[in-house]
Amino acid sequence: MKPPAPFTDPSLEAFRKQIAAVAQRKDRGALAKMVVTKGFFWENEDGNGADPKKSGSDNLAEALGLDAKDGSGWEALAGISADPTAAPDPDKKGVVCSPAGPSFDDKAFEELVKATQTDPAEWGYPVSDGVEVRAAPQAGAAVTEKLGLNLVRVMYDDSPAAAVNGNSEDWTRIVTPGGKIGFIAASSLNALVSDQICYLKDGTSWRIAGIVGGGGQ
Repeated sequence: MKPPAPFTDPSLEAFRKQIAAVAQRKDRGALAKMVVTKGFFWENEDGNGADPKKSGSDNLAEALGLDAKDGSGWEALAGISADPTAAPDPDKKGVVCSPAGPSFDDKAFEELVKATQTDPAEWGYPVSDGVEVRAAPQAGAAVTEKLGLNLVRVMYDDSPAAAVNGNSEDWTRIVTPGGKIGFIAASSLNALVSDQICYLKDGTSWRIAGIVGGGGQ
């Protein structure tokens, strides 16, 4: 597995920092000026979920849930825009989407999913080589091994016992490539499939052109 590389365009990096600042202020007016005025798209399970009767910024707000009282939509916007990676959308000229996904053998992955009778959504990849796997969801727990740049199966555990043992959203329960169960810091593992924000460069300025996912998927 090869992790995605940062998208090296200083102007996009600056634009994403502006988005993060707007997200911190929860400024819908400022955000609206950063979205394309025409052609905004929202790719979800049903196709293009964007309402043509609504503005691009209103569609973006609905896709991310910016009206949620707990502020989770703004947190999602800040989190996605902070990712340094991006990859061109093969179906949309000039559009790049972020976060970008890793590179791996699609056929081999299909065989892996079939052989293990798992769902593709159960798999993720480490953010770097050498992520430490611990015996328990605690920073002081023994390190049982270190991950290489391989796909890793996530084993979600919502049982009462997991809560009692200190399992939390700060830790992710996984099965290592060798078949052992362990825990890694949640921030050290990326999902294979995640919500993406797509950007389009209009002249010298970037705009948010669309979103992939969203809607609580």
